[in-house]
Amino acid sequence: MKDKFYAYIQNLQDQICAALEQSDGTAKFREDLWQRPEGGGGRTRVIENGPDGSGVIEKGGVNISAVHGKLPESMRQMFNVGEADFFACGLSLVIHPKNPMAPTVHANWRYFEMYDAAGNIIDQWFGGGQDLTPYYLFEQDAQHFHQTCKTACDRHNAEFYPKYKKQCDAYFWNAHRNEARGIGGLFFDYCKKSEAMSMEDWYDFVTEVGNSFTSAYIPILDQRKNLPYTEANRNWQEIRRGRYVEFNLVHDKGTLFGLKTNGRIESILMSLPPHVQWVYDHHPQKGSEEEKLVQLLQNPIEWV
Repeated sequence: MKDKFYAYIQNLQDQICAALEQSDGTAKFREDLWQRPEGGGGRTRVIENGPDGSGVIEKGGVNISAVHGKLPESMRQMFNVGEADFFACGLSLVIHPKNPMAPTVHANWRYFEMYDAAGNIIDQWFGGGQDLTPYYLFEQDAQHFHQTCKTACDRHNAEFYPKYKKQCDAYFWNAHRNEARGIGGLFFDYCKKSEAMSMEDWYDFVTEVGNSFTSAYIPILDQRKNLPYTEANRNWQEIRRGRYVEFNLVHDKGTLFGLKTNGRIESILMSLPPHVQWVYDHHPQKGSEEEKLVQLLQNPIEWV
């Protein structure tokens, strides 16, 4: 399974990068291959600004990794196990467009195995999801993104979309701000073998969601990337990006896992946008589009 899924995310990385380069029109991904001293490594691809600063994507990354070795003490405590070996692989991406009218997007699909001293698999699971973070709300974008997620889920189980949508709303919640990071999508974790789902079934589901990503996001990016915007729009985008950074550094499990397993820092922090603001006690103007977004993020919305 681990070889099968790693081959899948290698191909998916190629497909997503090609689609994003086509949408950007000028910028190309830079590739870094890296090795983890304790075992494994990855392929990081980053896209920034285009050759003359005219690119659509201000900063983005589409990364894959496959790491293995001894499970660190912090992770053993989290999983409540003794000494064990592990293998983890996944694809993680974040795209920050330059235009404030175009939303940031994040996605991740991953697979994990844990072994006993004899090398036997004692646990294995899939996880992942995809979510959208707009700076200005276009309801049709939210509906399109969620409908694409629902369609992928419904091909496997009609209960998946409402369940994983709810988990996404709960996970991407900035508790210290009492607001959502964005308008959600899907989030699932610890997807293990059960009477209803084999590991092959979970593989089919996770890859279905992964394959849906470009259909979920690229049409939105293409529709918003050339809309006019002002310096005030840009300032608002940078202020909201601050909330994105806060979530990733305070709450995100993937960031914490990477840091605790001696992951590659440049790849882990690739998700952070290049231009961010923290304005003291900032409140948007009453009745503005900015205030509309903030109010919407205080309660989950059923988009489809």
